[in-house]
Amino acid sequence: MAYYRSVGSVPPKRHTQHRDEAGGLYYEELMGEEGFFSDSSLLYHRAIPSALVDSRVWVLPEDKPEPNHPLRPFHFKLHDLFPGEQWRRTDAVRGRRTVLSNADLRIGYVACGQASPLYRNATGDECVYVESGAGTVETVFGSLTVGQGDYVVLPRATTHRWLPSGEQPLRLYAIEANSHITPARRYLSKYGQLLEHAPFCERDLRGPDGPLLVEDQGDVEIYVKHRGNGAAGLAGTVFVTPTHPFDVVGWDGCLYPYAFNIADFEPITGRIHQPPPVHQVFEGDNFVICNFVPRKVDYHPLSVPVPYYHSNVDSDEVMFYCGGDYEARKGSGIGQGSVSLHPGGHTHGPQPGAYERSIGAEFFDELAVMVDTFRPLEVAEGGRVSEDGKYAWSWSGRGPQDGAAK
Repeated sequence: MAYYRSVGSVPPKRHTQHRDEAGGLYYEELMGEEGFFSDSSLLYHRAIPSALVDSRVWVLPEDKPEPNHPLRPFHFKLHDLFPGEQWRRTDAVRGRRTVLSNADLRIGYVACGQASPLYRNATGDECVYVESGAGTVETVFGSLTVGQGDYVVLPRATTHRWLPSGEQPLRLYAIEANSHITPARRYLSKYGQLLEHAPFCERDLRGPDGPLLVEDQGDVEIYVKHRGNGAAGLAGTVFVTPTHPFDVVGWDGCLYPYAFNIADFEPITGRIHQPPPVHQVFEGDNFVICNFVPRKVDYHPLSVPVPYYHSNVDSDEVMFYCGGDYEARKGSGIGQGSVSLHPGGHTHGPQPGAYERSIGAEFFDELAVMVDTFRPLEVAEGGRVSEDGKYAWSWSGRGPQDGAAK
């Protein structure tokens, strides 16, 4: 995100001496993307940021994604993944369960009440949507206070931790990319400013409050997710550092975590039904992120406000239902905390009755986060455990158990 910020104490000139009150040098760190040819920030540490005293294996959960074969749509009930009071013993990093994945991203979910360990995702950016609850994301850049409806975009390799607050679970829908995540390119000028036709602008983005300085506590563990050689191309390591990473006295640049609330997205509407790209917020390599928010709907006298039936010939569509009343899915069993997967090769659209029922509607009170991927998704552990087993047959009213053709 090419939007310059300066926080805390930085020298007048980059790559020059910056000293504390006692005359000691601060240690300058460049955090940059694409080999010095994209966005970056300079951070000034009190201690050497490269220092390690140990490195050991972090055994990641065995997600074992399985191909969607034979091909069918799915309904996953994510709230079933954390029943009862389990969230009280769960943190946002180690408790996250992968629902769907491919070579470009992983989609996971967690309901948590425990503070997470320090964490760094070195495989790609993360875009985490806060379904409900509240908390703080502490990072080397400073802190972000987050709550219901917030997207939190965390650049690759940003050291951070999640601190839930209150007596309700912090429910997080996590999109982990193997690339960078940016606002949709068509909303950006050639220099990176959000344009007039964009459904949000820089005023809507919340950067970190900082700097965040933690007094030295001795050896500190940092959980790192990074590129590996396994089937998923993913590995985990725990770094042990001699000082706390939250020692940055100041930073400046265009690369940093930020939050954006879905309520600040201004929907684009029209006389007839608008295609999904008008709902786009972010994008990464081979995927896009969209959201559907409460809005006035089509006002042509003959309009059909719910989506027309459509075939995803180039993508898999994943919809996370996180608020309101989703008109097109009535009768399917989908509700708050549900995820639907409509894979490429399957024609999908409104549930039976929704097409006719929507005629004359003037407003939809719905909230959903959609991810479209341009490579097929596989079903991981969290998806297999939470799928309802019957969504694929909801348009016809019968399935294999009712004598459908094998």
